[in-house]
Amino acid sequence: MSWGTELWDQFDNLEKHTQWGIEVLEKYIKFVKERTEIEIGYAKQLRNLSKKYQTKKNSKEEEESKYTSCKAFQTTLNEMNDYAGQHEVISENMTSQITAELTRFVQELKQERKSHFHEGRKAQQHIETCWKQLEASKRRFERDCKEAERAQQYFEKMDADINVTKADVEKARQQAQIRHQMSDDSKGEYSSVLQKFNREQNDHYYTHIPGIFQKLQDMEERRIGRMSDSLKTYAEIDRQVVPIIGKCLDGITKSAESINGKQDSQMVIESFKSGFEPPGDVDFEDFTQSMKRTVSDNSLTNTKADGKSDAKVPSKSRGKLWPFIKKNKLMSLLTSPHQPPPPPPASASPSAVPNGPQSPKQQKEPLSHRFNDFMTSKPKIHCFRSLKRGVSCALVISRNHCSFFSLFVFLLYEQL
Repeated sequence: MSWGTELWDQFDNLEKHTQWGIEVLEKYIKFVKERTEIEIGYAKQLRNLSKKYQTKKNSKEEEESKYTSCKAFQTTLNEMNDYAGQHEVISENMTSQITAELTRFVQELKQERKSHFHEGRKAQQHIETCWKQLEASKRRFERDCKEAERAQQYFEKMDADINVTKADVEKARQQAQIRHQMSDDSKGEYSSVLQKFNREQNDHYYTHIPGIFQKLQDMEERRIGRMSDSLKTYAEIDRQVVPIIGKCLDGITKSAESINGKQDSQMVIESFKSGFEPPGDVDFEDFTQSMKRTVSDNSLTNTKADGKSDAKVPSKSRGKLWPFIKKNKLMSLLTSPHQPPPPPPASASPSAVPNGPQSPKQQKEPLSHRFNDFMTSKPKIHCFRSLKRGVSCALVISRNHCSFFSLFVFLLYEQL
């Protein structure tokens, strides 16, 4: 089907349609330009993101990069940098192979379309001029025929009137002949102009206009074909970078598979192992043994009916002991837990004489209890008021110290 034969009378509609086709192509070019800008911006953002999380030199992160998970993450950042490069390639190829080419093609298309429609308008103007000439020749012929008819009627009227002179009749006859000659001439001219117009019109609608419309049709089909090729190029540009992007993704997958949790755990051990042994058990410290075992309102030890006492254990323990903390052996011995002595009987019997044959053997009190009792008890000096101040007081104090030391040695020996 040809536009020249099928659309010979649709010059204006074809002009609008071809203009619309060029606008569609320009819209597609604008779309590709915006796509390239997006690709460039996306690539820039990916590069900045990859650079932001890269390991900085001479920092703590550089030491941490020895772990397999950190290495995999750095590999991912490098692959994303290459991934961004492929988007830059997409932008560059689309700019050079689509945007630039189509922009030149559109300019050529506009010039060609302008030329074709200029030629079509020129042909239309020519046929319109021929039509106007034909109309003018036709009107002149029609006017001359009417004037010749009027002149003929006037001559016949003058010739039939007997009161008119012969000279007037001859004059009317000559005027009628002149008008008839003019109508004949107009008829010949009209016939010639009509034949010319018919030839021009035939050439216009069967030669010139079909040729112009065929050129416009070829131009439009070429535009459509160029857009089809451009869309294929658009897809091919993306397809060309797919293998490289796939390699980037494969690199990320391979780095993820290289992560070894056990290896990283072992590296943590090698980095932070001190070589020290864990601290041992903390000994129980019973602070209730240093209290007096007297039944009073202010006593912290409650004596039950059966004679057994409940020792209160402190709720808070000391902080943990770090390795290689030395303990005082003597204090460890003094604070070692022992069973408290049995309480005295409820009612003393007269036969129960201390150290008698019928009395049971009393258990020894722990050295720590006896030492604490000694330390908490005050020495009783009945004659302190009667002693003289000065040398006598110093003598009494020195004797008390000697007694304390002797008692301490005795208690220690007895305990051992």
